[in-house]
Amino acid sequence: MLPDMGSPLGDFIRAKRDSIQPEALGLPERGRRRSPGLRRQDLAARAGVSVEYLTRIEQGRDRNPSPPVVHAIADALSLDVPERAHLRYLAKISGGECAGHTRPEPPPRQVRPALLETLRLLEPGVAVVANRLGDVLAHTDGFAAVMADSGLLEAAEPNLTRYVFTDPRAREFFADWDAVADEQAFDLWLGPTVANSEWLSSELAPVAGPEFTRRLNLHQVPARGPLRLAHPQAGPLAFDREVLETADGSQQLVVFLPADEATEQALAQLSRGRDRDRDRARVRTLRAV
Repeated sequence: MLPDMGSPLGDFIRAKRDSIQPEALGLPERGRRRSPGLRRQDLAARAGVSVEYLTRIEQGRDRNPSPPVVHAIADALSLDVPERAHLRYLAKISGGECAGHTRPEPPPRQVRPALLETLRLLEPGVAVVANRLGDVLAHTDGFAAVMADSGLLEAAEPNLTRYVFTDPRAREFFADWDAVADEQAFDLWLGPTVANSEWLSSELAPVAGPEFTRRLNLHQVPARGPLRLAHPQAGPLAFDREVLETADGSQQLVVFLPADEATEQALAQLSRGRDRDRDRARVRTLRAV
């Protein structure tokens, strides 16, 4: 019988396992060993897979681990962002998650005219049209006023889930960051399509790391209490959220309602400040002409 030829993916996992001392991961020292590093059974336990399955991957006998397994192994090895990207690339060339099919595409960003008109009628309220992946598809000026200093709307195609897990400003802006992160990860399971959810999950997992993948696999329904913001200008804000689903379930209209009088007053000040900025911009334009 011919010996297993291995694979780049298996070789990398084995090399990383051999380079890790159990103590670095909080595991007990097990005395002298024939080989250095982390034992295969310890890595399998941390990744939530069987020793037999991990052995097949390392030996190249299983070249098609699923994306969740690849992400779980990355978490178990405590890989950094470049190492995670490399692990996914090796899974691809070894015949894994991306081989043999077209990469899933993000969902369409078009918003129906009726929804856009609804947003217009909600001005100067705080409202947004989004999907379960966190794509910000359209919003009121009131929403822009609240989010202006957060960094969320700086992206060409803003996405709340990506912002929460990859932008350090999100941890300061959201007073209950952990709860918001739980919501965004859970909602990926409810995305417009399975392919859309897989697309964003595969995009985020290498850069967001365990904070994302752990939450993604919890399958715990979030409580969705009031949304509390630590606004850099207006101070603490609190909103109740009213969520209206579109007929096909692919998009949502989310209306943010002030949860207390202080928030209502702060919103009025933000709205007045935005009107003043518009007036100044209009004057500058007229003078330039």
